[in-house]
This record gives sequence, C-alpha cells and structure tokens, in this order.
Amino acid sequence: MQIFADRLADHLQRDLRAVYTVWGDEPLLAQEAADAIRAAARAAGCSERQVHTVAGAHFDWSSLLGASQALSLFADRQLVEIRIPSGKPGKEGSEALQHYCEIAAAGGGRDVITLLQLPRLDRSQQSSAWFGALDRAGITIRVDPVERKALPSWIAERLAAQGQHVAAGAEGQRALAFFADRVEGNLLAAHQEIQKLALLYPAGEIGFEQIEGAVLNVARYDVFRLGEAVLAGQVARALRMLDGLRSEGEAAVLVHWTLAEDIRGLKRVKDALGAGKPLPLALREARVWGAKERVFERAVTLMSESTLAHLLDAAHVCDGLMKGLEHPDWPLDPWEALKRLVLLLAEQTARVGTKPIARMALTA
Repeated sequence: MQIFADRLADHLQRDLRAVYTVWGDEPLLAQEAADAIRAAARAAGCSERQVHTVAGAHFDWSSLLGASQALSLFADRQLVEIRIPSGKPGKEGSEALQHYCEIAAAGGGRDVITLLQLPRLDRSQQSSAWFGALDRAGITIRVDPVERKALPSWIAERLAAQGQHVAAGAEGQRALAFFADRVEGNLLAAHQEIQKLALLYPAGEIGFEQIEGAVLNVARYDVFRLGEAVLAGQVARALRMLDGLRSEGEAAVLVHWTLAEDIRGLKRVKDALGAGKPLPLALREARVWGAKERVFERAVTLMSESTLAHLLDAAHVCDGLMKGLEHPDWPLDPWEALKRLVLLLAEQTARVGTKPIARMALTA
C-alpha cells in the first residue's frame, strides 16, 4: 500500500507494518521518512539494527534471508535495513526480495521490521514483481522533489513547525518567493536555512531582510531541472537557473548535453507518434520518466517536425561552440550560446512571438 510522505507520521502513530519501502530522488524527504520509521521501530522494541547495502552483482542474498530470521539473544525485535542504490536488485535479488516479503508478511512485523531504501524508479521497475511484493507486504512511500510552485508553501509550513512565520499579504509572499528562488534545486539547503532562522531569531514573525541575510548565498541549481523549466516554457525561471549554474561553476558542456538530450528526446517522441505509436509508449521508448513526462507531453504537441529539425541544428552548432568552433551567427562565449539555445527552446514551449535573435539562430 502506498502512502504520501506527509501522511507517514500519522500512520506510524497508529500502526507499524512489517515492511516499509522508501523510494525517490529527494534526499531530505527520503532521510526524514527513514528516520521516522527508525524512531517508530525503536519505540516498538527494535533494539538491534542490521544494515545491508546491495552493491554490484555479487551480493549474498541468502545471508540477508538468514540474518533476518536469526534474532539476537539480547534483542526482542530488530530493524533490518536494505539499501539498493541502483534500484536494480537483479534476477536473483528479485526472487530473494519476493521470498523475503513472504516471510515478513507471515511474521506480521512481530520480530522484524524492514526498511528498504531505493532511488527513483522508472515505470518498468515500479511494475516489477519484486516491487509489487514490497507494496503488498507493507507500506511504500514515494518521495519526490518539491516543485517550484509548491516550494513557498513548503517553506512556510516548515517555519510554522518551529514557531515562525512571515508577514501576511504581499510582503510575506515576496519573502517566501525570494527564499524559494535562492534554494531551488536543493531541499537540504532549504532545510538547513530554515533551521538557521530558528537559531538566529525567536519565535514569531520574521521579515524579508532577516530571510535575505540568512539565505543569500545558498542557491544550488540542478542542471537536469533546467530542462524541465525550459520545456515548461518558464523562460524567466530557466534563465535564472542558467545564471545560477554558471555562477556555481557548473560545466557548460554538461548543461549543453542536458538540453541537447531533451531536444533529441522530443524528436524521438515526435517520430514515434508519426509512426502511429501511442504517446505513453513513445515516451517510454524515449526513456522519458517522472516529472519530464508532463512537460514532454505538452512540448511535443507544440512543436512541428521542422521546428524540431531546426532545434537539432541549433544544438549541433552550440555543441561546436562548446568545443571552441566559431559560428558567424552565434556568440563565442559558451554560456551566451547556451542562453540562446534556452531561449530558442523555451519560446517554442511558451508560445511567445519569435524574437529577432531567436529567428537568426533558428535559421542558422
């Protein structure tokens, strides 16, 4: 059974299942969910803890099955943690996890509580037999990054939990928006800065200047989320993220590769649709998962085949600029070239009018 991460605390107060699976690519929320499960297990008498990390193809699954059934003489119950950083247990691991879940479900959590930690999973992994067994044996908790539009509310909730709040109305919303802009892409940094505010200021209202002073230099932008902003047509946000990546020393080559891969992905999806394949299948074959699915679905309907061909040409020109090759119609600076590529792609998904600079680059 799946529950949302924000409902986990309520669940743990009422019940404790035999198996908990925490999966997703947001480190802070995954850590908090795992800590809550560990605390509930300790409170329920799990005085012994085992940790097994599955790395590579040579993990001894039989030892895990044996250890989970061998209680210590000094422990009433035990917590068994299984970590699979790759999210791929393999054939042997798949069979072992299914058998493990049968044993755990039969025990009902009387002797052993299991916490399994996984990264973000694609659709095929979510529909696998081993993940289905985990879901049936206990509780699965999916942890996703907090979307930009939800980040101010998330920050406000965290502030409220420590007795602090921003001013009502536009002033408070401005402070929260500033906070969100500075920590976007790094929820751990946001959490740390919220805790810092609790140490610096007493409970009650905190103003814009106090927030500005605390979080001014903690931004950490994610190059892969830049593509999501561009494909969503969020031009201002995409340019801000691009500037943030540049100031933080990110490699221009990596930024270009991410944007070019999105363009190639759009072309693959468009070609698949033209061949008569349904959109879900086209996305899956193009290896488009998670949050990217929504923006791809929207973007691919806004772009013609000729537009995508021009964008591929632009990405090719930009690739040459990354390698030091000049082009008469493009800026020499790699980051300025990336800005032009971002504008070219974003203006298509935002349905804005074609600007002179974009037209020159798109037809180059």
